[in-house]
Amino acid sequence: MTRGELSQRTGLSMATIRYYENNGVLPAPKRAANGYRIYTDDYLVKIKFIKDAKSLGYSLKEIQETLQLLSQEMDETTLREIVQKKIVEIEAHIDTLHTLQSLLLGLLKTPQTDIQNYLKSFHIPDK
Repeated sequence: MTRGELSQRTGLSMATIRYYENNGVLPAPKRAANGYRIYTDDYLVKIKFIKDAKSLGYSLKEIQETLQLLSQEMDETTLREIVQKKIVEIEAHIDTLHTLQSLLLGLLKTPQTDIQNYLKSFHIPDK
């Protein structure tokens, strides 16, 4: 299939597919005699994986590394380690978000005069 057909079947724009190829997330496809790129059904599977992994919070770099490992017959232990590492990262991010939420809730409970005085401390008088 052509890049346009792959785009239609996956819902990704042709520019996104090109970006993934240029950045090594997707391997460069083989070319036909006329120079057109020829995509196999394997690309459909890889793009589904990319979309699923992105929705789970994986970066393109992480997706690229995982796809490379998968192409080398990755074992279950390695996959579990990758997933566990992502879980730890997500938990750390959740902790950071909870801290930020607490700070913002505290700001809402601060008396208005304290907030106004705080904001005034940033005012630089005109010369």
